[in-house]
Amino acid sequence: MAKRVMTVDDSRTMREMVSFTLRKAGFEVSEAEDGQKALSALQARPVDVVITDLNMPIMDGVALIRALRADPKCRSLPILMLTTESDSGKKMEGKNAGATGWLVKPFDPEKLVDVVKRVAG
Repeated sequence: MAKRVMTVDDSRTMREMVSFTLRKAGFEVSEAEDGQKALSALQARPVDVVITDLNMPIMDGVALIRALRADPKCRSLPILMLTTESDSGKKMEGKNAGATGWLVKPFDPEKLVDVVKRVAG
């Protein structure tokens, strides 16, 4: 059975690029345009990995990670940050919130697939 991944980004183009890359590698992918929509979707249909942007309206990536980590069912869920931010302070904020890993946009499709395969188990 295919591993399920949710990509969360306010950029439709970025969501589509991540989804295309992961579907081509055999993953089942769902999308959300902000953290709030992601939380709602994840309540209805859990996934094996979440890939989230940092800067989004309504609920940003760090707030999404904190909300997911507060849910006992999501404490061990792999969560990857995929963002243009490369600032070490932002990385530390993501890590402290509970991010599993950090990838910088633009992403290398092979590296993205490799990292997702590794954290999805």
